[in-house]
Amino acid sequence: MNRQRFPELREERSALGRGRRVGVSGIQEVSRPGCADGRGECRGWAGRGWLGQAERAWQPVVLCAGWLLVAATGAVASDGVKSTGQDLTDIPIEKLMDIEVTSVAKKAEKLSESPAAVTVITADDIRRFGATSIPEALRLVPGLDVARLDANEWAISARGFNDVFANKLLVMIDGRSVYTPLFSGVFWDVQDTMLEDIDRIEVVRGPGATLWGANAVNGVINIITKSAKDTQGALATGGGGTEELGFGGVRYGGKLADNAWFRVYGKYFDMADFPLYNGAQAYDGWQKGQGGFRADWDVSDRNAITFQGDGYAGLVHQVFGATVPANPPTFYESLADQFSMSGGNLQGRWVHTYSEDSDLQVQAYWDHTERHTEIFQDNLNTYDVELQHRFPVGTFNDVVWGLGYRYMVDHVGNSPTVALAPDRLTDQLFSAFVQDEITLVPDRLHLTLGSKLEHNDFTGFEVEPGARLSWTPQDRHMIWGSISRAVRTPSFAEEDVTLNHANPPGSPLPPTTLYGAPDFLSEEVIAYEIGYRAQPLERVSFDVSTFYNVYSHLRSQEFGAPPGQAPAFLPFHLGNGLGGDTYGVELGPTWRVADWWQLRPSYTWLHMHLFKEPGSTDPGSIAQEGWSPQQQFSLFSSMDLPYNLSFDWDVRYVDSLPALGVPSYVVMDLRLGWRPSRNLEFAVVAQNLGESQHAEFVPTFINTQLTQVPRSVYAQMTWRF
Repeated sequence: MNRQRFPELREERSALGRGRRVGVSGIQEVSRPGCADGRGECRGWAGRGWLGQAERAWQPVVLCAGWLLVAATGAVASDGVKSTGQDLTDIPIEKLMDIEVTSVAKKAEKLSESPAAVTVITADDIRRFGATSIPEALRLVPGLDVARLDANEWAISARGFNDVFANKLLVMIDGRSVYTPLFSGVFWDVQDTMLEDIDRIEVVRGPGATLWGANAVNGVINIITKSAKDTQGALATGGGGTEELGFGGVRYGGKLADNAWFRVYGKYFDMADFPLYNGAQAYDGWQKGQGGFRADWDVSDRNAITFQGDGYAGLVHQVFGATVPANPPTFYESLADQFSMSGGNLQGRWVHTYSEDSDLQVQAYWDHTERHTEIFQDNLNTYDVELQHRFPVGTFNDVVWGLGYRYMVDHVGNSPTVALAPDRLTDQLFSAFVQDEITLVPDRLHLTLGSKLEHNDFTGFEVEPGARLSWTPQDRHMIWGSISRAVRTPSFAEEDVTLNHANPPGSPLPPTTLYGAPDFLSEEVIAYEIGYRAQPLERVSFDVSTFYNVYSHLRSQEFGAPPGQAPAFLPFHLGNGLGGDTYGVELGPTWRVADWWQLRPSYTWLHMHLFKEPGSTDPGSIAQEGWSPQQQFSLFSSMDLPYNLSFDWDVRYVDSLPALGVPSYVVMDLRLGWRPSRNLEFAVVAQNLGESQHAEFVPTFINTQLTQVPRSVYAQMTWRF
């Protein structure tokens, strides 16, 4: 980054707001760059000047008008007039329960028969929710904590332990893991595709390590795109608004042969800066473009081949609190960075079907990511190959087994703030799994036993067994329970990092250094789950799950430098000095109020209890108890109205995060859509209605800006031809 390109930002540092941040050494004061006049009117146009005044004026009107529209059109639609061309409310409840999922058992099975806490987000859900990104779509899942940190960062986790660097959730796109070994988590800003090409998103809450391996500790997210066969023809979509300044995408699908299809796509967006706590504008806007392709070939009735790939590049604005050794006594400097990110992937899959109950699948992919920031650089290549075979044994056993190999090589660029030694790191992962679904009573009682065995370069062999029992006392009612072990293996950073954490001028806290631990152990959980999924009435279904997780060897920050180090700042080193337990309830009903109206409420309650193991000197990592909300509630409504209109709204309540100083909040999203024809749709979406802005999370380990999520509105047009 060339700092000379941003002289105006250095001038802005004289007009600082004050805030609080939880960092490596606890809560500390942090500066927030604003504009030279302190009012935030110098960068961008969204929410400022006459437009900002207009937004404040019309958004309450939109909110009131939305509720009036519900009441007024409800009376009209109840007379039997319904729109055409809308998918979701035309699907009976029993059909929604019969949606196929593959992430629970690595085979296709009905949602109603899956013995796990699983939620499916359909393509229609994404459209009607008004989501413009994958993280936004995930807000529809009960038990999932989705918090936006700023314009380009999210914190997403299941069943606690949320953070921008959350590390207990496995995320895949078409079976390709997007995990980074740098911190055992996900960079959400680069996980993207054409949303119109997504078939469904399967979210399994709870451990999935028996099939998917390490890091599937608290959940699995599998984003599954449509076959090229199902995306024929052309599609163009675009729009813009107050925060989504502009976005658009095009896709074209065609035939390569009678039994082979392809599609290509490209998309781009430009996101505005978010507001700071004091109302000024942050420096966190970003732009990103992405393109890709997919080809599907039905070689024969028994053989199918898929080949796909994506590439992306983007520029992100961010202000980092950097550590500068030549800047005593604070050693702190605020750096305005315009950093680049880019990457790409190629993936191939061959499926051979022996029979309805038996198939063989081989998949291989290469994934490349690059990030070049002022405080750290990362260049990662991942190579992965996996074989999976499913077959029946007799009448009562359905067996699936597989082998896998993954090789990751990461080149990093160090700075005085973040450094890894060595700067070239590699990891090899060998894996094997087997699972047997045993029919104890046909159509009534099933027992699933399995385990995954992995070998990694950090901790050697890891065994992750699991058992699930499902009982179907009558049709459309299923009770299930499970017990399983999962591990979160160490990351490159936990073994080799040196993280210098300085504080802004005026802070009473000293600068600290956090060192990695070469002997860092895998974090472990023993998870117990019970769930009930049913359709007791023709128009009502519900899914409730409870869990109790026991954690050991959780990451801690122990006082004192590792042997041989000569610390310049107050030293800490990583350890495994924490334990804990979590338990909670997740509820997700669906109610078809009328043929034209569907309601989907959800409720989540979570309790976390962390403690220090004997001998631990950790000063405050148990504060992570307060990084995840104890309660969440949402109500998503989808309505088909006369004249080809659709009206959708979502109300969300999220509890406070006391350890981060983030208060609870209630927001509402509205979407009004109109389909004048089968292939054309217009939509207006208003998001985060309520207060003018609200906080959802704050920075933790890396000093960035303390921003808030603003109200916003955008318009969109989608044309299929």
